Amino acid sequence: MKAEAENPNRLTCEVETTLKVIGGRWKVLIIRELMLGIKRFGELQRALPGITQKMLTQQLREMEEDGIIHRQVYAQIPPKVEYSLTPLGESLKPILYAMHDWAVQYYDKINK
Repeated sequence: MKAEAENPNRLTCEVETTLKVIGGRWKVLIIRELMLGIKRFGELQRALPGITQKMLTQQLREMEEDGIIHRQVYAQIPPKVEYSLTPLGESLKPILYAMHDWAVQYYDKINK
């Protein structure tokens, strides 16, 4: 195992890739909100107490670059921007549901 860790040609673990795309404090929470439907920036910010405007902007940009969310800009004044999950983002739903189910089982076990 140690030799693999030291090998720079080692293929990246798929779990690492998944964590890179949805990891961190906010991305899963943003996805959770977008699973409920299309949201505007302000709606997302209100739904995520503690997230700064800068952090939300950064996370949304990263998720858009990764193909997880779609950003729709409407040419109007004032500008209107909506965020939604792409089909690739929608494909994360079973993963998040599985994480939820695991957490429920985990809490059941540690609280006995």
